[in-house]
Amino acid sequence: MKLAHVQFFEDFGTRSLAVHAVMVLVFANAVLAGLFIGGELGLLSFIALLNFTAGLWVAHSIHSLGNVATDDEYNGVLNELLDIGTDESTEGLDTGRFGRLLALIAAVTAVSLLTSAQILPGTVFPLAVVAVGAVAVVTAIIGFLIALGASYDDSERYWAGEVDQHQHADADNQPDQR
Repeated sequence: MKLAHVQFFEDFGTRSLAVHAVMVLVFANAVLAGLFIGGELGLLSFIALLNFTAGLWVAHSIHSLGNVATDDEYNGVLNELLDIGTDESTEGLDTGRFGRLLALIAAVTAVSLLTSAQILPGTVFPLAVVAVGAVAVVTAIIGFLIALGASYDDSERYWAGEVDQHQHADADNQPDQR
């Protein structure tokens, strides 16, 4: 049975944009809840929403590992939103993708730690630093693997094309043996 709302999410780019939208919404609510809701309710809301955002981030990063090997036209949420195209370099690590991810990790980690410093009591704050840092490191490692996988796949496609081109040239240069 094919449902229209399920078919809409068959494309990885659409799924990625939807997950990023949920992450932004939940993270913004975590910061707002932490800063403007007092007492234990604000504290628990902040921690729960921050954990949910971190879980989505890591899960989506792992899900993205499988997309780099496909011929999908999706090249990251920033390229989708801003329609800026990509650098078609086939040599080396995809530094643009990895750099954008590191900048995003740094920004989210900074906001998370600054908000945590304002909200969490002194005895719990070190735990938050370790938790936020662990999520940042895991996400950076997965981002590196995604960028490395994309570069490897580009290299494989390039060399497969070169081999095919040389095989066809060698076949054309062979004398006809009848």
